[in-house]
Amino acid sequence: MSVVADFLGCELPFDESLLPSQCYLVGGIVRDVLLGRKRKPLDIDFVVPHDAIRIAKTIARKYRAGFVVLDPIHIIARVVFPQATVDFAQQEGDSLFADLGRRDYTINAIAFDCQQGMLIDFFGGQEDLQKGIIRMINPQNLQDDPLRLLRAYRLACQLDFTIESDTRYCIKKLAPLLARVAMERVNQELDYLWGEKRGSYWLKETFKDGLLSICFPSVTEEKVDLLEIIDESANFITANFKQEFGEEYRWYKDAKLACLVSEELTEAEEELWRLKSSRQEVKTVLTILKHTPDLFAEDFPQSKRKQYFFFQAVQDNFPVLAVFALANRMNFYNKDRSSLEAFKQLIVELMGRYLNPEDIIAHPKPILTGNEIMKKLKLSPGPLIGEMLTEAQIAYIEGKVKDKTNALQWLEEYLERRKN
Repeated sequence: MSVVADFLGCELPFDESLLPSQCYLVGGIVRDVLLGRKRKPLDIDFVVPHDAIRIAKTIARKYRAGFVVLDPIHIIARVVFPQATVDFAQQEGDSLFADLGRRDYTINAIAFDCQQGMLIDFFGGQEDLQKGIIRMINPQNLQDDPLRLLRAYRLACQLDFTIESDTRYCIKKLAPLLARVAMERVNQELDYLWGEKRGSYWLKETFKDGLLSICFPSVTEEKVDLLEIIDESANFITANFKQEFGEEYRWYKDAKLACLVSEELTEAEEELWRLKSSRQEVKTVLTILKHTPDLFAEDFPQSKRKQYFFFQAVQDNFPVLAVFALANRMNFYNKDRSSLEAFKQLIVELMGRYLNPEDIIAHPKPILTGNEIMKKLKLSPGPLIGEMLTEAQIAYIEGKVKDKTNALQWLEEYLERRKN
């Protein structure tokens, strides 16, 4: 292997001879190699003193790889290979020391000299890696890009590190500056936390330090406390349906979003759009907030009619709604074990229905068509036909009718009762 490949423990997607004589690996890739963390696909960052865009373009052309200028002002270009993304950035300032000195945290300010094959660490990043500490280089760097305030918690979460006390004190003081950052960037940083094992713990820490309320204006301590209960709820569902849900943490992200926004649908929607959430995320969270109370109705477990309308309303949002609903009941029934066990059993039963494509309540197959009703009962098109289709379907799932012929007879009687 060559110098860089030997350091990375794998081959680069291009010939190292194309790198200039002064070239440095920097950022997360160096940190992760030193920690023994594998990255797939590779995400590699180089700093060069000159011609960053030209170097990237030359490599992209030679290998017919993707090429994009990420930042024409700071002179950063990206080359995209099937197995790796490689960024070339022009050195900021008149030296590598100046460039690294502008970064966020010491563990991200370690460089690897691609020619000399040696680490360059001006700020004690290696020692902080050994201690498991997130330490700022200086407060000004955090002020220059306030997204770095939130990044400390994401790094601590991903690496299982702690945030050094002076750094955390500085973050608390600078927390209001996060409001200046484009919400797309904030959302991306939060997105890392949704998918991590200790994400809920670190989201609670961002609340304590004044950052989370900038992202979610309606958030309260009670809402934040529910985050870890949501993890417990998801663990319960995963334990009962391992094959369907596995051990991922991201699948129930929207349950956590529902936990942090306002309970008022209009306000919740405004908060989600402000955060630049996707259209699907907004739809799912609003469905969770609107229909979770349906599960709490006293007669819901016995009412096939209510269950039918519930599944029609929530559709594929059910699993994440189930996580949210169970977490709320786990919190509400804190000392009422029998009520909690009954609700858990309801969730297991409903999840079984949802996961069974043949279930007549969760996935009903129409017993009749509108044309069949109009032909048999000599009716014209209109809202009444839709009503009768629904009532016939409910009669079928309640066992009142067994087949198409039976359903049409039942509808004749239904029509008579309706007239009276």
